[in-house]
Amino acid sequence: MEKAFDHLGIAVRNIDETLPFYLHVLGGVLMDRYTAETKGVEVHVAAIRVGDMHVELLEPTNRESPIARFMRQKGQGVHHVAYRVPNLEQAIEEAKREGVRFYEETLRINARGRRLIYMHMASTSGTLIELCEYP
Repeated sequence: MEKAFDHLGIAVRNIDETLPFYLHVLGGVLMDRYTAETKGVEVHVAAIRVGDMHVELLEPTNRESPIARFMRQKGQGVHHVAYRVPNLEQAIEEAKREGVRFYEETLRINARGRRLIYMHMASTSGTLIELCEYP
C-alpha cells in the first residue's frame, strides 16, 4: 500500500513561545489550532504548513499526558513521524503480516477527524510512527 509523508509531531513546552519561530523564521502558515482532550492524549495542537511540509506543535495539557512524559525523558523535539495511508485498516493488517506491532490503545479519531494509530517503537528501531487516514 502506498504511504506518503503527512507530518512531524514536535513536542514543545509552550506553543505561543514556539510559534513565532515557525511562522516568522521558517515562513510557515498557521493552518489550525485546537485542544485534544481525549484521555491519553491531552494536548494543545498548532498545525503549521511550512512549504509543502506539515508540522504539528504539541503542548501537553497535563503532567501525565504522553507528550509530557516524552518531554520529561527526552526534552522538546520531534515526537513522531506520520504517514498518510488511503485505508488505515488495510495498512495495519499489511504491517502486522510483516511482524509490526502497534500501540493498539492509540487507535482513534482525532479532534479534526483524522483516524490514526501509532506503531510500536520496538518494531520501528525506536522511532514513533503514526499511520493516519483522512475522511
